[in-house]
Amino acid sequence: MTVQTASGGFTQSGAIVTQRTLSLGTINMSGVDSVGLVAVSGLHTWVNYPVSFLLEGLGSFDSLRIEILDPEDGDDALDPAVQPSYIPVGFSTSNDLDGFSFAQDGGLERSAKWAGGAATVVANEKTNVGDILLFSGLSGTDSAVVRFGLRDSAGDRGFLLRFSALDSVSAIANPEPASMVLMGSGLVGLIGVYRRRQRTGTRARPESA
Repeated sequence: MTVQTASGGFTQSGAIVTQRTLSLGTINMSGVDSVGLVAVSGLHTWVNYPVSFLLEGLGSFDSLRIEILDPEDGDDALDPAVQPSYIPVGFSTSNDLDGFSFAQDGGLERSAKWAGGAATVVANEKTNVGDILLFSGLSGTDSAVVRFGLRDSAGDRGFLLRFSALDSVSAIANPEPASMVLMGSGLVGLIGVYRRRQRTGTRARPESA
């Protein structure tokens, strides 16, 4: 497991991987818009891995968004045809049938806790828009222990986890197409675009601003 890329002061260190658990060690995000991609590989088939890490740098941001990014291969037909501009080349958002998930329905803890407090956790993982966890309300502390699960139903594949630090306003009005706040009318629009692209057999990414 390695840090693929990072921006805005994202660092990750001290990871420990066993046959049944995954510790990401310490992740430091220096402020709002801090973003990092962590490459993960070698998970065993259909094993629900408890994942944990110490999140540091809280104070200048109060929400954390984590998204699974799937390598482009033969299981991408259900992905939105227009992919978010932040997706790196060779990857796409995770759909509901590609086998990657936050151990969906696996019963593993999803939390961000510190002495005297805990975050609110919202998941989007039962649509083809993406697999996303949003931890919000991370205020009043400098660090928190974050826990969630991961599963690769096919096993031994490489994929990415994208971490992004947000403030409370950005968490609600996040313009990223795979955000939970676009599950209403935005999702309807994406489905329409997807169907049109599917008929023409094309996929596209929007230009970066």
